[in-house]
Amino acid sequence: MKRDVFQAIADPTRRAIIALIALQAMTPNAIAEHFDTSRQAVSKHLRILAECELVHQQQKGREIYYSLEIQKMKEIDEWLEQYRKIWESRFEQLDVLLTELKQQEKKERNI
Repeated sequence: MKRDVFQAIADPTRRAIIALIALQAMTPNAIAEHFDTSRQAVSKHLRILAECELVHQQQKGREIYYSLEIQKMKEIDEWLEQYRKIWESRFEQLDVLLTELKQQEKKERNI
């Protein structure tokens, strides 16, 4: 079954792994040190992230390093952008309403 990036980021552990490797490539053991789960559980999360092409594996000697695939993260950002615009518009409307209510309250106090 092919997973998509949204299935991958739905899990909080996978989101935490993404945050860890966003700054630097890490080995599975180094990643596992940050969690209270087994090395096998972390490997399963890494496998799902790799299936979704959110991480890249690179062999260096006997170690495998995982790094973040920025292009896939951009896909998520592009999808979120449509909702960001909606919420920004709603916040602007709320600001206008709050300003109007404050002005109305000032007028009522002065009367």
